[in-house]
Amino acid sequence: METRRLHLLVELSRLGSMRAVAEAQNTTTSTVSQQIAVLAREMGTALIEPHGRRVRLTPAGRRLAEHAVTILAAVEAAYLDLTPGAEPNGTLRVSGFGTAIRSYLLPLVGDLAVSHPRLHVLIREHEPAEALSLLATDEADLALTYDYNLAPAAEDPAVRATPLWTARWGLGVPARTDAGQGTALDIVHRFREHDWIVNSRNTADEAVIRTLGSMAGFVPRVTHQADSLNLVQGMITAGLGVGLLPLDTAVLPDVRIVPLTAPDIELRAYAVARRGRLNWPPLALVTDRLTRAARGDGTTTT
Repeated sequence: METRRLHLLVELSRLGSMRAVAEAQNTTTSTVSQQIAVLAREMGTALIEPHGRRVRLTPAGRRLAEHAVTILAAVEAAYLDLTPGAEPNGTLRVSGFGTAIRSYLLPLVGDLAVSHPRLHVLIREHEPAEALSLLATDEADLALTYDYNLAPAAEDPAVRATPLWTARWGLGVPARTDAGQGTALDIVHRFREHDWIVNSRNTADEAVIRTLGSMAGFVPRVTHQADSLNLVQGMITAGLGVGLLPLDTAVLPDVRIVPLTAPDIELRAYAVARRGRLNWPPLALVTDRLTRAARGDGTTTT
């Protein structure tokens, strides 16, 4: 059984069409179809079936794709085991959100330039969904991501997420506004008539806002979007709405952050890597350094 065929099956499970797999692998749809057919003959069972003008995996195909993730990860790990304890060198491609890069990765890069001069860290700033997509298509080796306790990220068996740090978030409102006292639900309910500002490149905070609104008995009117939290504060100052902000961030004079409790709102940061590469020396080194740095400083702004 060729691992390349298993890889094509996993890609078909992820992308959903032969054409998409062919484009991603820089080959032809016919080649993908032929390789899947050979794999089906090797396994002695149908792996795909017609679905309109496309195909979909059969139950056996889905099950084999699940096994294939583990098999391919084991193969990658075996290659890495050929050089155990090797000095970290080469290029490590890191994709992640601004806070993780600015507060944790950049200081680490400076240290690595001295301690491991043969290791080069390539950095791209991306929100979690974008970073994980780059990881899935092998355009990144490490993804620095986050989710919220009220909007947890979906589990992916092909990757491992190493927890880094957590940070409490609250509700950013105009400084002159009386938010009152009470639980998070009491507070957000008082702003039910306001517009709500959310992230323009990630849906997690909008999911948190909608969850809180649902629990408080109303549907938040989500209108404005901004990727920069400084811009979110500017929008709040301009009277355009309210939005979630980290409790420990520096605030503008006309903005204040109201703590939210019961439930708390907590951002959780992770270092995410594909399971077959966890022991690759550069990846293992940087993940370990990030983890230790995060444990030494559990607070952050974004």
